[in-house]
Amino acid sequence: MPGADTPHRMWGGRFRQAPDAGLLEFISSFATDHRLLRWDIVASIAHVQMLGAAGIIPASDAAAIADGLRGILADTRAGRVRVEGPYEDVHSFIEAILYQRIGPVAGRMHTARSRNDQVATAFRLYVKEAIIRLVTHTVDLMDETVRRAAGAVEIILPGFTHLQHAQPVRLAHHLLAYVWMLNRDVDRLMDCYRRSNVLPLGSGAVAGVSYPVDRQRVAAALGFARISENSIDATGDRDFAVEVVAGAALLMVHLSRWSEELVLWASDEFGFIALADAVTTGSSLMPQKKNPDPVELIRGRAGRAIGAVAALLTTLKGLPAGYQRDLQEDKEIVFDSLDLVTAAVRAMQRFLTGVEFSATRMEDATRRGLLTATEVADYLARKGMPFREAHQAAGRVVQEALARGMPLWELPLEVYAGITPLFERDILEAVQLAAAVESKRAPGGTAKAAVEGQLDSARLQLETLRAWVRDADGRMADVAALAER
Repeated sequence: MPGADTPHRMWGGRFRQAPDAGLLEFISSFATDHRLLRWDIVASIAHVQMLGAAGIIPASDAAAIADGLRGILADTRAGRVRVEGPYEDVHSFIEAILYQRIGPVAGRMHTARSRNDQVATAFRLYVKEAIIRLVTHTVDLMDETVRRAAGAVEIILPGFTHLQHAQPVRLAHHLLAYVWMLNRDVDRLMDCYRRSNVLPLGSGAVAGVSYPVDRQRVAAALGFARISENSIDATGDRDFAVEVVAGAALLMVHLSRWSEELVLWASDEFGFIALADAVTTGSSLMPQKKNPDPVELIRGRAGRAIGAVAALLTTLKGLPAGYQRDLQEDKEIVFDSLDLVTAAVRAMQRFLTGVEFSATRMEDATRRGLLTATEVADYLARKGMPFREAHQAAGRVVQEALARGMPLWELPLEVYAGITPLFERDILEAVQLAAAVESKRAPGGTAKAAVEGQLDSARLQLETLRAWVRDADGRMADVAALAER
């Protein structure tokens, strides 16, 4: 039985020399994969319970191992056992502590499994939990955005394309654009969860196992929807890791786009928002400054999230089928990516609570440009003029308005009539901002009824997503309860 200061290895019988200490330190993953400790213990308990039930090991030994593992988890949580030391990985750490506590019986724990399928199982459990957590916080952000949108239905601002004034829209409509982006992100993450929900345990190192294991029992105990079909693929598959990192990166890109907009809107040039002291920082030199640092950092950290996708794909691209030690590098990439994006989602939600929209500045901006020029073309098209000709005529109206320095609704009717007799007095109503906004009644448009319909749809979707979170969270809690005393 190893002593308290002796590094525990899960291999070594055919070796005559001890491994080089420097190289052993180099290959150790313990500093990273210690985060798998809870899920490794949970999976090991499910595994030994199955071994005992199937008669592969004595039931009394299975019970002793399970109880010992629960004690290790309780003691690490309480700080009575520190998760540290010269161990190759978290798996050898757990096994070493178990040996110290229950003796040689601990050696039965690894029957009918390899570290290859063991780590893949713990990793998938970790990823499933992390997806639930990220989805939860993203839904919270969506909820906050819907709440802010509901209070901004009457505010009109310029809609932008190419960062130029385009057409007038409701602020609520603009905010809801981000809700639907986030909704797609959540949908992708939920899809990642589905493909992560496959049990690799029972695949052994590469060829499967030669014991009568009950993989379906283990899958049910660990909350997996199904078992893997091929032992070679199961131990080397990291598609689920790539997908969750890619999904998180795209979520981060959406947050980065939003952050860029908020930075612009907070500037004096836009002035569309004012920021509370609680969500800004100051300058060490310029006393007047209030800097939107949280969203600038979200924008900056998007590069790290994007880089994680490239890093993981590059790690995988040259690997033949089955497990290779290169796969040790996946954990740090995935852990860092999910930590970073989850923190960014939470930061964005908090930042929004300190954003005050300036209806006055937004309204002033709508009156500085020619936002309703498209209404001129649409007016003529409804009168029967082919749209391309109507577009040309509307361009001439724009020229006249620019020459006179006035908005389209102040342009004299005779100017319109001089371009084409199809213009009548109602054109002056059609180019009003409110009329232009209300004309977009089709579903998905910016008319009030359409926006209120979007709000209703968003609220229903939030209910659906929260139901998914409750169900998934409850299932993971049931699995985690395997390790509770």
